[in-house]
Amino acid sequence: MTQNQTILKHLQESPLTPLDALMKYGCFRLSARINELRQRGYHIETVYKTDPKTKKTFAEYRLGGV
Repeated sequence: MTQNQTILKHLQESPLTPLDALMKYGCFRLSARINELRQRGYHIETVYKTDPKTKKTFAEYRLGGV
């Protein structure tokens, strides 16, 4: 299974962050994989979140209106 297929399968079940993608799937460039999926016609939303402890902002990707 390719990284794109793995990521798409994950997005069908729950949102995905870059850190989760790295830890679970060894994907260093989640934004690139998301862009490729978007180019194939998948509607993937980006939600920006801020960690309350570190105050750092990160992206969370969701499929469709999930």
